[in-house]
Amino acid sequence: MRLGVLVLVSVVLLGALPLYFGMRTLSRDPVFDTLDELGVPGWATAKTVDNVSGSRWCLQDCRLRERTVESDRTPEETARVYEQALRAEGWRRWEVTRCPEQPAKGSYTCWRRDELTLDLWVREPTCAAPQASGDPAAPPATPVEPAAGECTGSLVSVKVRNAIDDERTRPQPSTDPSLTGEDPFPTITDDPLGDLTRSPS
Repeated sequence: MRLGVLVLVSVVLLGALPLYFGMRTLSRDPVFDTLDELGVPGWATAKTVDNVSGSRWCLQDCRLRERTVESDRTPEETARVYEQALRAEGWRRWEVTRCPEQPAKGSYTCWRRDELTLDLWVREPTCAAPQASGDPAAPPATPVEPAAGECTGSLVSVKVRNAIDDERTRPQPSTDPSLTGEDPFPTITDDPLGDLTRSPS
């Protein structure tokens, strides 16, 4: 009886522990663990929110990891400590077109390490706008200046993608005029008949 109980307990422990750690590995993306290990001070990670989309095995869509962080200090100081931490962990600046893909205020830099690409965007936080009244007859709300101590610090956005799924790693189309040929839709003047002269009757 004792031997049977010991065997049962051993089987449960040997099966439960690998299952537990396996489920933990599947539920927690290791990229976030890497971001957690960045040597940034506590004031640069006041509040962290993570979001994941896509498949880890790139089924249909590859995985996109997004992290939003609130920092207590200015965007300039925050960007500096994040860039230093990325360099210390082996990330290298990636000078590529479409970085950013659209104009962005603040500091926007791109990085690469192994099979991953990373976008780092540090900017001023967005202050909350005054709430509009539900009454359509009421006058519009007057903008209120933020009180002292409000709307300070900075906002950090980090996006990490697989390099094979990042379009910027692929050859970009050329805009060489010699390859585009003639414009199939030439510009028409305001008066297309203005240059014609009437023939004598």
